[in-house]
Amino acid sequence: MEGYLQQLVNVQFYAFLMIFMRFGMAIMIMPGIGDSFVSAPIRLFFTLALCLVLTPPLASMMPPLPSQTALLVGLLASEAMIGIFIGTLMRILINALDTAGSIISIQTGFSSALLFNPISGTQGSLIGSVYAMLGVTLLMVMNFHHYMIAIIADSYITLPVTGAMPDFGSFAEIVTRTVAIAFKIGVLISLPFLIVGVIMQVGFGVLGRLMPQIQIFFLALPAQILIGTILLSMTISAGILFWANSYEATLAQAMAP
Repeated sequence: MEGYLQQLVNVQFYAFLMIFMRFGMAIMIMPGIGDSFVSAPIRLFFTLALCLVLTPPLASMMPPLPSQTALLVGLLASEAMIGIFIGTLMRILINALDTAGSIISIQTGFSSALLFNPISGTQGSLIGSVYAMLGVTLLMVMNFHHYMIAIIADSYITLPVTGAMPDFGSFAEIVTRTVAIAFKIGVLISLPFLIVGVIMQVGFGVLGRLMPQIQIFFLALPAQILIGTILLSMTISAGILFWANSYEATLAQAMAP
């Protein structure tokens, strides 16, 4: 009995602690479960229950229990950094919706309408907040959080537990590339508004030169809001679905071996 308890503490609890460090840090940052509107106790209990379930299948991937406390602290720190890296990639990709919303708000005349964005935890554009909340809702409805959890579990293959500190140079390169892709996705979502906005600005500029007595500002702003709202209602579903497909493809490519 004493030997069994010793094995349970030395092997199973050690593996649980290692898994909790990686999953805990990733879930703390990832969209959906890790958002600010989810209370801390719920996130903690969810992570504890998830790690408890995943400890038996993932325990074999853990290195032996270090004999020194400093080595154990190094292992835990390494796992925490990897978890932060994975969660940051997931969070960066959802910021593409905020980028698209900011561009759309400028093109539709809603740039001065600011609203608290519960996804980013900061004040942002009105349309950006709508896009971000719609994107997180879509992730939950599509059970995409299962895929994100699977990505963290599969990371033990691409980023095995070695005890050495991660390659921060490679991490920085992947994060930089992901930021560029997220910005590109945001611009592509807002591309119809950029095209229509340029055409409208050119048209009102020509009209202002032809008829200087017309107050272009009072005529252009209502037309900009009306056309932008109609265009938003026509493209919002396609833009969200395009973002969801790009999210999955980009995350899979970033975490590929």
